[in-house]
Amino acid sequence: MKSCAVVLGLLVGCIIAGATGYFSDSGIRAAPAASFIWVKTFPLSVQGSLVLPLLAVYIVLMMEAIGDITATCDVSRLEVEGKLYDSRIQGGVLADGFNSMLSGLLTSTPLSTFAQNNGVIALTRCANRKAGYAACFFLVIMGIFSKFAAAIIAIPSAVLGGMTTFLFAAVAVSGIRIISTVPFTRRNRFILTAALALGFGATLVPEWFAYVFTYEGDNRAKEGFFNAITLICETGFVLAGFVAMFLNLVLQEEVEDEVVDEIQEGVVAAKTADRQDDEMDREEWARIEKGRGEGDLERGEDIDKKV
Repeated sequence: MKSCAVVLGLLVGCIIAGATGYFSDSGIRAAPAASFIWVKTFPLSVQGSLVLPLLAVYIVLMMEAIGDITATCDVSRLEVEGKLYDSRIQGGVLADGFNSMLSGLLTSTPLSTFAQNNGVIALTRCANRKAGYAACFFLVIMGIFSKFAAAIIAIPSAVLGGMTTFLFAAVAVSGIRIISTVPFTRRNRFILTAALALGFGATLVPEWFAYVFTYEGDNRAKEGFFNAITLICETGFVLAGFVAMFLNLVLQEEVEDEVVDEIQEGVVAAKTADRQDDEMDREEWARIEKGRGEGDLERGEDIDKKV
């Protein structure tokens, strides 16, 4: 039953939407029974002004694929570091790029890995590859028989939005869990802070970059170059990813930031820069506790006098 939780949630939402008048089957009736990509043909051509913007789109999709594959490994209880993890990232980015190239040849936009799948895995605990193969089969069937695709499109935005909001929240939780495995040294804190600050800024005010990278001339290539920069800067997670990678390469680890494990009294403790202040901290806490005890005693005496 838990493997069908997402489908049942959408089904119940559609039933409620239909009962309240939010569901329309006009798109299903208007869709043809079957549709094939080779019914219409288009001549192949290259438009120079779109090369750089599309290159920026592929960079954005690459960053999204890396994050999605990492989250998929996490919710599937697989390693998120090491050679095997790097191999999965390499294969995933290669497959995503190849599929996007085929998508362009079939007059469609580049394809993107769906982060919602990570939420589905976390919710259903189903990470079997056979389930992925079955999903691919049904996608091909829906692409050929338009009635099926129209039925999916007919799902009300409120129902689909509620489900995707929950799934994206699950993806965010996976990201937080992965970040928590990194030692929070001063260097790592600075990198994370800088990346999140610019990423959230680009997400909240995406139109700001349109006033920075502007061009009004007749050079289409130059216009496409500025459009590519604007596209990258307006995408929050891409800007955050580039900033984090740049700072991670430039900033070196400092000696006092390195986490060194040492055994003290049978307990593994992290050696940090403020270890030398432990004795002073204990003395200060002792004074605080002593002051609290004396204050409680005085209050007790006052109560006895009143009684």
